[in-house]
Amino acid sequence: MFRRIILGLLATCMMLTAVAPAFAAEADWPEKIRIGFIPTEGGADILERFKPLMEHMELALGIKVEGFSASDYAGIITAMSHKHIDFAYFGPKSYVEASEKANAQALALELNKEGQPGYTGLIIVRNDSPIKKLDEIKGHVFAFTDPNSTSGYLVPNVLFARDMKVKPEEYFKEVKFSGSHGASILAVKNGGVEVVATNNIDLDRMIEKGQVEKDDFRILWTSELIPGAPLAARADLPESLKAAFTKALLKLNDNKMVLGKLQNGGYQATDDKTYDIIRYLKRLKSQLAPK
Repeated sequence: MFRRIILGLLATCMMLTAVAPAFAAEADWPEKIRIGFIPTEGGADILERFKPLMEHMELALGIKVEGFSASDYAGIITAMSHKHIDFAYFGPKSYVEASEKANAQALALELNKEGQPGYTGLIIVRNDSPIKKLDEIKGHVFAFTDPNSTSGYLVPNVLFARDMKVKPEEYFKEVKFSGSHGASILAVKNGGVEVVATNNIDLDRMIEKGQVEKDDFRILWTSELIPGAPLAARADLPESLKAAFTKALLKLNDNKMVLGKLQNGGYQATDDKTYDIIRYLKRLKSQLAPK
């Protein structure tokens, strides 16, 4: 009997330890925080994917955490600029835009499943497409993702301007914007467009979800490594809150089950300078655009 009582008390203590906040909420912290997520795979889907992260942050910080997405990347930038959200998951280019327009401050970046601090842009077609090489995409229907996407807009535009010296609106039969990487990948699979710009991480996620198969596509071009997607805060938030958020985020690296649901390799601390390469690519695109 005594042994059962001791075991019961130990189990209760373990449960209390598990649910106790890792940080004590400070007086200048808000009662709740809102995290915005760019709709890389559609708003509802990305909120579902990041649900374990939000639950973890709520438990770790000891304050309520709500998620928010929008119909496009600009919606998340605007939400932060109007202080409707406190933190956000951006892509590299949308982060650079938010740092200029919404006082965003990069805290940590997403690692790929190999532990690298970044990902690669891709240009893909259907595997049964007659297009076999990059120089054969001329005159076909092409889809970017979003004007604020890095791999879905900025990086391929640098390719077109610097290496191919072409204007997409003149080079292709038609240029579209899909709105998300998931939509782009499905559009090329289903024949709605012939060529799309996306990235290896979002393609892998669509494969893992069973929505597409690797053999559905042919990769025509792969970019150099792009800095990982950052989680950023409004710079005017309390320093203690930003530090606690970052520490709690990095703690997720110990939870392989949650990382499996997030479909990434964890997080790494970062800062604004990491994304100077994106600023350079923006300037390069502008300078090299054919007149």
